[in-house]
Amino acid sequence: MKAYIEILRPVNAFMAVVSIILMALIGWKFNLKVLLAAAVVFMATGAGNVINDYFDYEIDAINRPGRPIPSGRIRREVAGVYAMGLFILASMFGFYLGSLPGFIVAGSSLLMIYYAHTLKRECFIGNFVVSFLTGLSFVFGGIIVGETVKAAYIGLYAFLMTMAREIIKDMEDIEGDKMEGAKTLPIKYGHKTSSIIAAIFIFIASLTSPILYIIKIFSILYIPILAIAIIVFLKAAFKILSDPRRETATRVSKQIKIGMGITFIAFALGSETLTKIILGI
Repeated sequence: MKAYIEILRPVNAFMAVVSIILMALIGWKFNLKVLLAAAVVFMATGAGNVINDYFDYEIDAINRPGRPIPSGRIRREVAGVYAMGLFILASMFGFYLGSLPGFIVAGSSLLMIYYAHTLKRECFIGNFVVSFLTGLSFVFGGIIVGETVKAAYIGLYAFLMTMAREIIKDMEDIEGDKMEGAKTLPIKYGHKTSSIIAAIFIFIASLTSPILYIIKIFSILYIPILAIAIIVFLKAAFKILSDPRRETATRVSKQIKIGMGITFIAFALGSETLTKIILGI
């Protein structure tokens, strides 16, 4: 049983659930639909991790022999059935939540399968798919709590920052990706070009994010927390531009993750309900 939980990568799957938690805070709705939406995101993300391991079993046997499939704790064909079962279950619950949530979950499930089988190793497209799905999880949460417009903005910024982080992670994983025959951005165009493209995504997200206060999506409480996140992001961008080595990519990837966490706090505190609670309005 432990192996079946491990292959889901529960910590990674829970991180995806943060999108639902954040949108629930912004919409200030905590009900059965929100709980079910969180379960759907966890199942779908977990299924995506399982199907990745299903298709990556050969390279994992070399690079990560301790994982459930190469270690023999789960047979590959069983893992495939497990992934499909989770995808189907997540989609069924998605349709229970509504037609649009159902189509989002079912479509995302098909995209995750295609990504794991084909797109993962393709230059830039693989990064785009991961980033798109990350942003879409916020839109999914926004639909559930009735905050679709705010969710779309948040999803856009999640997409931009995930694009930057995915490119930097490819810089970090370049040796293993070469062995796998992947055609990632760093493999095709080198670390320098990859660092420039990643930095562009960071700059776009960082320098345009205050607009969400100007157009009254978030309150004034959004700004001071966002400022901290922007400092973290810009430091990461300049660091990877000045030193685009693999070792630097590892540190910068962690910095971006921290910056994203701070940004999510800014989104939550800048929401109308939490602002009223904090300021006592």
